[in-house]
Amino acid sequence: MSVPGSPAPSGLEVTPAVGSATDPCVHCGFCLPSCASYRVLGTEMDSPRGRIHALKAIEAGELALDATLAGHFDSCLGCLACVSACPSGVRYDQLIEATRPKLNAPELRTPTQRAFRTLLFALLPYPRRLRAVLTPLRAYAGTPLQHLARRSGLTRLFGPQLEAMERLLPPLAPEAFRDDFPAVVPAQGERRARVGLVLGCVQRLFDPAVNRAAVEVLSANGIEVVIPQRQGCCGAATHHQGELEQTRELASALVESFAAAGPLDAVLVAASGCGHTLKHYGAILAEEPGWAGRGAEFAAQVRDAHEFLAQLGLSAAFQARLAPLPHPDGTPASAERPLAVAYHDACHMLHGQGIREQPRQLLRRIPHLRVKEAVEAGVCCGSAGIYNLVQPVEAAELGRIKAADLAGTGADLAVSANIGCTLQIRQHMAGQERPLPVLHPLELLQRSWQAGFTDSRTAAAGMER
Repeated sequence: MSVPGSPAPSGLEVTPAVGSATDPCVHCGFCLPSCASYRVLGTEMDSPRGRIHALKAIEAGELALDATLAGHFDSCLGCLACVSACPSGVRYDQLIEATRPKLNAPELRTPTQRAFRTLLFALLPYPRRLRAVLTPLRAYAGTPLQHLARRSGLTRLFGPQLEAMERLLPPLAPEAFRDDFPAVVPAQGERRARVGLVLGCVQRLFDPAVNRAAVEVLSANGIEVVIPQRQGCCGAATHHQGELEQTRELASALVESFAAAGPLDAVLVAASGCGHTLKHYGAILAEEPGWAGRGAEFAAQVRDAHEFLAQLGLSAAFQARLAPLPHPDGTPASAERPLAVAYHDACHMLHGQGIREQPRQLLRRIPHLRVKEAVEAGVCCGSAGIYNLVQPVEAAELGRIKAADLAGTGADLAVSANIGCTLQIRQHMAGQERPLPVLHPLELLQRSWQAGFTDSRTAAAGMER
């Protein structure tokens, strides 16, 4: 860390706006129990309170933002739990967002760290590139070969960050390598709404069943779904890491891809990390000539899929067809033995968007389903965008804590509404004595509806006989 009083490197000064935002902090420590990085590192400088103190010292000229100090900011997951916990209303989210771009100065990270981030940002936001890289891995992911490589310790030879990437690699479904949705999926029955759907990038490839479930559930609820065929990434991963220029390029391209969709009642997304960024397009594009108004207008339309469905309400026809889901042993859930589901609150849904009850309300519409709560629902799972790739040790500890918490509820399965959380929790569930499957809430709604559809057809066939 730099000697007190030494000047900050050129271009790294904290702006007056950031400095003034630290004023409400009274250093009470209420943020500490909620802070995921403090939970695993246990050091004051790796807590919101410590980072705020550092920002004040930088503004006063007592500290310079060097590589050591930058590491304490990099340890922050940006989960925003401290914002929810703070009794003084400190907007730490705004502070860390303003600080992130400064951390990307070349002198603050090693060449290896910079190269790895460059690789991630050249691949993750671009589905076509990611598909090209993943295509040769289709014969490896989810196969005995992958399990052998992990058990033998071969993956450790890649280094901690590449090993972390391999650990997150799920089986790759055939539909992950194509976008076969039509441009418009019509509403079933009377049309109640017309929405656009953001497919995302990582979710599109690593868990394509979620988008399929979203389209099916929305359509079955009388909602016409418009899916722009050339849409790309929303920019959530780059936004979370302060890569402003790339985020603006991705954001403006996504807005443009929806321009020809016509009037929409909302733009929906089924990944909460994406939703948080999409709702900030007004601020992200505020300084782009000709884009400020378009960004704000687009952001005003964005809704999480659960948020929208809960507000609109499930259609009577959809609700009537929902049927109990089976237990892992195959027996159907019943009033005497309901299916227990452990709900995971994704940070950018709970703390970032204030969405908590809507997914739970929808899940409770499924017959004989009981939602169970984790003990530490507000603590991050360690995914946090690319955090589990660039800070793999800390992220792994948080992943183990979260998996144990969810498994400890005694539930039959866990649900997560964010792709990063899902991949992280699935990885660490493998280490639990009783690992739980991890699904998206919309997948449960889809399966319940499909089960009811099958039951109704079976009943009709029986009456015909």
